[in-house]
Amino acid sequence: MISARSVSLFVVLYGTWLLLSGIWTPFLMTAGAVCSALVVVIAARMDVIDGEGHPIGWSWRAAVYFPWLFWQILVSNVAVARLILSPSLPISPTAGMVTASQKTEVGMVTFANSITLTPGTVSLSLFPDRVHVHALTRAGFDVLAGGEMDRRVSAIEGKG
Repeated sequence: MISARSVSLFVVLYGTWLLLSGIWTPFLMTAGAVCSALVVVIAARMDVIDGEGHPIGWSWRAAVYFPWLFWQILVSNVAVARLILSPSLPISPTAGMVTASQKTEVGMVTFANSITLTPGTVSLSLFPDRVHVHALTRAGFDVLAGGEMDRRVSAIEGKG
């Protein structure tokens, strides 16, 4: 049975094939389509085309979140570089719990990975409604505890 997730997965796989190949001959475009379709058939038989493995509802909302996340990564890189290059090394290692309002496992993992991707912070443990975080500075921890990242990840989750 062909579902919206199967079609979406095919489009993502084939689009990635076309972008990475860079050679648009009829043979390679056909080979890409056949291989992408074969992967979709295998994934469907394995029953792994679901909301967790291929969350198509996140597409447009994630397109807003990821540029914001990349900006946060850049800002944090500069802040960590300043800390490390400072002769007094003004770090204040802090660990604590940060509220996580995500409703799905994908949302929780996205939140925890976003924390870890941001330099100066690391997710240590996940709990149903919070994340144990270690931060290089108290200020970095306070930014996370403020909840902006949590709200943004919950927004890409949508109403679920």
